[in-house]
Amino acid sequence: MNESGGGEMVVRKYGMGVLIAVLFIGAAVMMYAKLHARVLPENLVQGSGRIDGDLINLNVKYPGRIEQILKENGDGVKRGEVIAIIGSAEQEAKAEQIEAQLEARNAELASKRIELAMAKKTLPQILVKADANVIIKQRQRDELDSMIHAQKSVVTQSEEDAQRMKNLFENRLIEKRQYELARLKAHTDDEQLSGLIQKREQLEKALEISRSDQIDASVSQGKITAFERGIEALESGIKGFEAGKKEMDAVLAEMKIVSPIEGYVVEKIANSGEVIGAGMPIAALIDPGKLYLKIFVDTLQNGKIKMGDAAVLFLDAYPDRPIKAKVVRIEQKAEFTPKEVSVASDRIQRVFAVHLKPLESNPLLKMGLPAVGVISLDGKGLPASLREVPE
Repeated sequence: MNESGGGEMVVRKYGMGVLIAVLFIGAAVMMYAKLHARVLPENLVQGSGRIDGDLINLNVKYPGRIEQILKENGDGVKRGEVIAIIGSAEQEAKAEQIEAQLEARNAELASKRIELAMAKKTLPQILVKADANVIIKQRQRDELDSMIHAQKSVVTQSEEDAQRMKNLFENRLIEKRQYELARLKAHTDDEQLSGLIQKREQLEKALEISRSDQIDASVSQGKITAFERGIEALESGIKGFEAGKKEMDAVLAEMKIVSPIEGYVVEKIANSGEVIGAGMPIAALIDPGKLYLKIFVDTLQNGKIKMGDAAVLFLDAYPDRPIKAKVVRIEQKAEFTPKEVSVASDRIQRVFAVHLKPLESNPLLKMGLPAVGVISLDGKGLPASLREVPE
């Protein structure tokens, strides 16, 4: 019994000694780590921050009611993919009105072109016929003038013969029948002359009518020019309607909100059914290839960093997967140290922001993720693991 109790005492003393030794060794290790903390080489600059990016706000160009939003927060989008559809009864009615007016003007233009084609075929022929008719009437008149002139000579001769026969009859040198035949011939020749003169008068009136028709036919040639100018005016008006239609087509196309990038939706700002005004955003997108880490460095370090300096990024979840990057922006103005950023000394109150952009798009990067960035001032010595970087 006493031997058993003595053994337990020995074990307890031994265990206590081991525990004290372990605590002493642990404290020694911590003190050594504290006194010999890892520090970065002078050619490296370290900073912490969060993954950031330039958001792209999808704003509507024209007011309307949101008929449908096809994407939610976090959904991937492709360039040109429809994100939302905006409806506007006013714009659609205006587009239909312009379309109807354009169709009416095109139909009128087609009719005018047919009329012009017919006028070009018929009107010149009418003028040709009118000119020919005038020429024919003039020739007929000239022929009648010649016939009248000849007939007047005949009448003169007949009257002289009748007078001579009368004298002979009165002197009883010829029979009465010969005298009567001569007088009848003179009367007949005179009637023929009267008929020719009357026919010439009728022909002169017909010639006047033909000349009037000729003038009308000549004037009607101007209808072709009038038709052509009318068609030009219609074509000009149609161009105006076509421009209006293109404008309305562009407006209706703008009512479909499409993604200008390949990325994902960071925030859906509006919802289906909402009435939205011109210029208001409906969603915010981000291009993963445009993400960067925004770190903060003090004045001394900022003076050493150059644009294009090589760098690496480390995410907390993947400490052994360095992401190659480079310096793409160095702010020119200092700002107060953000609360979430640790600095080397509490005396540092103002820091400069530096943007580190990955050399390639990386699916591990997401907006808001905390990360550590290390910049090499000479392009050498970049760490391969987050464990190599002092906390």
